[in-house]
Formats: sequence, C-alpha cells, structure tokens
Amino acid sequence: MADQIPLDLPDNPQLVANITHFARALRAGGLKAGPGRVLDAVRAVEAAGFTERRDFYHVLQACFVTRPEQRATFDQIFRLYWRDPRYIEHMMSMMLPALRGVAEDRAVKPAEKRAAEALLAGLDREAPDAPDEEDGETEIEVDASLTISTEERLRRLDFEQMNTAEMAEAKRLIARLSLPVKPLQSRRTMAAPRGALPDWRRTMRVAMRRGGEVTAFERKARRIRWPNLVVLCDISGSMSSYSRAVLHFLHAVSNAKGQGWAKVHAFTFGTRLTNITRHLRARDVDAALAAAGAEAQDWEGGTRIGQCLAAFNRDWSRRVLGQGAVVLLITDGLDRDDPAALAAQMERLHLSSRRLIWLNPLLRWDGFAPKAAGIRAMLPHVDSFRAGHNIAALQGLAEALSQPGDPGEKARLMAALR
Repeated sequence: MADQIPLDLPDNPQLVANITHFARALRAGGLKAGPGRVLDAVRAVEAAGFTERRDFYHVLQACFVTRPEQRATFDQIFRLYWRDPRYIEHMMSMMLPALRGVAEDRAVKPAEKRAAEALLAGLDREAPDAPDEEDGETEIEVDASLTISTEERLRRLDFEQMNTAEMAEAKRLIARLSLPVKPLQSRRTMAAPRGALPDWRRTMRVAMRRGGEVTAFERKARRIRWPNLVVLCDISGSMSSYSRAVLHFLHAVSNAKGQGWAKVHAFTFGTRLTNITRHLRARDVDAALAAAGAEAQDWEGGTRIGQCLAAFNRDWSRRVLGQGAVVLLITDGLDRDDPAALAAQMERLHLSSRRLIWLNPLLRWDGFAPKAAGIRAMLPHVDSFRAGHNIAALQGLAEALSQPGDPGEKARLMAALR
C-alpha cells in the first residue's frame, strides 16, 4: 500500500530523517506534528529549497506552528536542533546540573527546558563514569521500591525540599490544578419567566400596551456575576522557594477556562509592590514567569509587608477589590516594620475584600505558634489561615473557597494568642 502512494521527496534522505526527528521533538514539546504535517513539511522544503536558514525556518514554522503561544517552543527546538552544532551537549548540561558545558554561558530562555526534554526523549542521559580508584569499581545501589505513588509523595512534599527533577514534576502537577469558585448574586435583576421576584414595572408596561388590562404578572431574578481573584505573593528571600511554585499555580488559574473568576490580578511584594497581572496572561508559563521576574526587581530580598500593603491599599484597592473580590495573601508574615501600622493596613485590606485567605508555609511545622510580631498583627484580620507549602495545600484552597465559613487554622491560633 505504501509503495502505491507517490512521494516526491528531496534527494537527500538524511534531511528527510532530520525533519521527521525534528517533528517528533516538536510533538514531545506540545505541538501538533503528526505524519500529515511531516509530509507537508518535506514537500514544502522541497518546493522552497534548502539554501538559506531563514527561508528554511519560516517554511517549517508555517507547517508546524498554528498558535502564537507555540512559537517560543518552536523557536527553541529549531535553534537547538538545526542551528547549534553542540545542542546535545547543551541539552545534557541543562538536564544534568552536575555536568558543566555550554549552558553556563547564558541563561535559559523561556520554553528551553521543555525543548530540552523533547529533544532528549528516549536518549541515554547517564552521567559519565567516575574514575576508578585503585583499579576498583564503585557500585551504587538504589532501592526504588516505594510504598506510595510518586504523585502522592510529591503532593505532600515541601516545595523547599524538592530537587530540580521533583520541582519540574511538581510544576506539571500544579499546571493541572483548578480553583473553581461559586457565582455571586448581584443586586441587579433581569427578566426571568420563572424568577422568584415580581417585576411590577414590567408588568405595568405590558398592561399599558394592552389597554391597561393585567393578564399576567411578570417575574424577574437576580443576575449572576463572578468575583475577582486578587493575589498578593511574597517574593522575599525566605519565601523564594514557595513563591515560584505559587506563581506557576497563578499562571494556571489565570489561563484556565470555566473556573468562574471574572479577572485574576497578581501582585508581588518584597521591599516594594509590583503588578505582574499582564505577564501572567501569557500562554507560555516560562515566558510569563521570566517577564514577571524581570518586572519585579526585589526577588529574594528583604520584606516590608506593611509598606507594600499600604501601597496596594492606596493605589490598587479601589481598582481591583470592587464587587466582592477574594484576596489571597501568600507570605510567612515575618516583618520588622511597626506591627501597629501593619495591623491597620491588614484591617483595611480585610474590610475592602469579600474574603481574605492567608497562606503561610510556616504552618508546615507541627509546633507552629504565632510568636512573631508580624503574624500576631495580621492574624486577627484574615478570614482563613491555611498552610501553603506543598501541592496538597494549594488543592485545599478549593475547599476553603467552597466553604465560606472555613477558618482553617485561625481559630486554634487565635486561642493561643489569648
């Protein structure tokens, strides 16, 4: 059957094999690169010729890229596969941090790690053997037996204790998380044949068109609207491991459909407040977080929670907290500013929001107590106080939103304050 199909391929069979392998890497990177598109790419290259790299790039891009967000992944795989003669060494050095290679020459660009995983799929990536000592060989035995699944273990593992591979897998799990919210009833109404409220004005208007005779009572119902989600994420030095995972979660929530949020607003703070909302709207998570990191210049610095909350209350609260917004505060609460000023800003934030949920990674400790002055000042002004140190804690946010009366650990810690 195959020999009956006429295939006019280029004279160089190695080029056809390379295009096929390149399409396989694109497919592993998330692009749709099936056999049909591979055949179109081969024919397109035959028609356009293989003379200039720029023409070759645009020909393959026209065959494989169908959405704007796919360009970043395509560009990285194309550059590493076709342009860089040492792409395998570069990818090996990126996937194995213990090796040293060309990856040290520059920073990793957005979508590059996914390109690395796509290009090295199925490749033997074992580290080079260590030199023998006294003609002896060193054997390393690894017990791979597990009592629970890897995914369940990652759900309970602290973000700060994860290695590079575990964090990469955790980010993939986080990308699948959802944060649905129930709609709110607005004070505005709309016509509804089976509504619970009588619509006297509409009833009279209909009666006037019929000579003043009332034949039926019109009904109306309250409109349904969706709240905003406002996230304030601490990116100081003590929160760096957690804030990066939370920002991955926020990117998934910002780009998810069907969760009900009207808008998702994201702010980072350390020594100053930074609005990163527009960056999280990018489809590619690597590009979004890279842009957010470039915008926020106080990564892994100090903490000025009170001053940053004051800046938010002054400049942004009226813009983003209207119509019953839910505020998600992610911080450990370790602040050296005046506790009274911090408490005043927290009270204002609480009064401006429909619900204020505080995620604190310090709750991972069994003996946690609100001894820090910043935590003691903030705790009375939140509706729910929950842990935020692993994937399971992020999944618990859905339960907190579905149960408005759930205080989390606040009740227990407030009793300890008395």
